[in-house]
Amino acid sequence: MPTQITPETVLAELERHRGQSKGIHVKDLVMHITGELVTSDALERTVRKLVNELRMEGNPICAHPTHGYYLAETHAELEQTCNFLRSRALSSLKAYSRLRRITADKLLGLKSRTLDETPDQTVEAFDEQ
Repeated sequence: MPTQITPETVLAELERHRGQSKGIHVKDLVMHITGELVTSDALERTVRKLVNELRMEGNPICAHPTHGYYLAETHAELEQTCNFLRSRALSSLKAYSRLRRITADKLLGLKSRTLDETPDQTVEAFDEQ
């Protein structure tokens, strides 16, 4: 029977992957935990969600698309991950700010007004559609 993916099993597997040079990609991480090949994106999403929860608890889990997940071995590795996460967050905030400038009539066919002018009403109307 395959092992369940839990915060404990994710952290236990990552203990074997200390340092960037020992990073493990999410598909391999799922396979190492469950003993099965990944056939579902849902399992990968579960691992990503649990990694985020573990980070919120203060575990020094690093990640980068080219290196995979690993526990920080040095301050520099942790700093590199923090910079990567900051860059992603700023990119998302930039997209958010651009979307807030889209006129509601373009989205909903309403009279011309921006999302900034009446965000609650516009978001509610958008959610209803």
